[in-house]
Amino acid sequence: MGSLDKGYLVLEDGHVFEGSLMEGSKSSRGEVVFNTSAFGYEQILSDPSYAGQMVVMTYPLIGNYGVSYRLLEADQPWVQGLIVRGLNPGEHYEKEEELKEFLQKYAMSCLTEVDTRALTRLIRKEGTMGGVISPTLDNLEALIREARAIASPPGGLVRQVSHKEVRRWGAGDKRIVLLDYGTKKSIISSMVARGCQVISVPADSSAQAVMQYQPHGLVLSNGPGDPAECDYAIQTVQELIGKIPMLGICLGHQILALALGATTRKMVFGHRGSNHPVKDMRNGRVYITAQNHGYVVDEASMAGMGADILFKNLNDGSLEGIIHRELPVMSVQFHPEASPGPTDTCYIIDDFIKQIKENRHCA
Repeated sequence: MGSLDKGYLVLEDGHVFEGSLMEGSKSSRGEVVFNTSAFGYEQILSDPSYAGQMVVMTYPLIGNYGVSYRLLEADQPWVQGLIVRGLNPGEHYEKEEELKEFLQKYAMSCLTEVDTRALTRLIRKEGTMGGVISPTLDNLEALIREARAIASPPGGLVRQVSHKEVRRWGAGDKRIVLLDYGTKKSIISSMVARGCQVISVPADSSAQAVMQYQPHGLVLSNGPGDPAECDYAIQTVQELIGKIPMLGICLGHQILALALGATTRKMVFGHRGSNHPVKDMRNGRVYITAQNHGYVVDEASMAGMGADILFKNLNDGSLEGIIHRELPVMSVQFHPEASPGPTDTCYIIDDFIKQIKENRHCA
């Protein structure tokens, strides 16, 4: 790939990781997280849930099948920076361009030739932290201060990534309103494929604005950041609980739990990857899931909210899903639509469609 200039990742705790800057890369900063997927970098880079974050890919060969635009989860990439061991040329019959060209087109920073194994081990031990990609260490103390100063933008990350206009897909007989907290396209396509008409509305839509579409069901999408910052979304969901069937996914799961009276907490390093095992508490079956979250619903706070635990994570025992005992309301922390990852739990979407058909409020 030719000679590259040196670059550095400076973390808020003072650790420095040396690498090489991809041509055209500029300084960037964000929360540094890692993803354990061996594939699916197109979906990861374009998932709005990664807004404000720099992603470390633990798999050492990234770019080896290029980029296919049909696999993108949004109209643009949202990752603040990409950190890899090797940025490789790609060979695949669907390749439209090299990953390097894609990153350069969107002016994304990429630091390559990094010891991602050591970096991942550090994050696992110390937790996610702010970081800065820089071409120089001339003022290390200033870079450390910059890494420590990383915070959510005014109004939170969700308002930054949510579409501001109403959008529609499909022409099915089941009308779904999707509250767009930073939704992935694959959630929408999964609903459309099951005969649904999907109406996506902005994250800060009111309950009244949602109900004007006379929906048969409501989907609370994935998205970035701290769910507790989304007070406007929590209020809307509170007003809609019990009126129509609901399915929360990822951030939507957390917002639903908060609306029901639970609390959330930040995890040490989160779950990001396509290999996370969960257990369905209804039948004891175990599934491998795709996940991308740094917050989790606190199980101890569930008392009195009228819901049962639907899924638990088999690695750390954390809560991965809830289902209400009386109302047609459920949510999952993982991504049943996958993309990237296994589709073992796509039956969750089928269960939601079944709820819609059985719900007495349906037209």
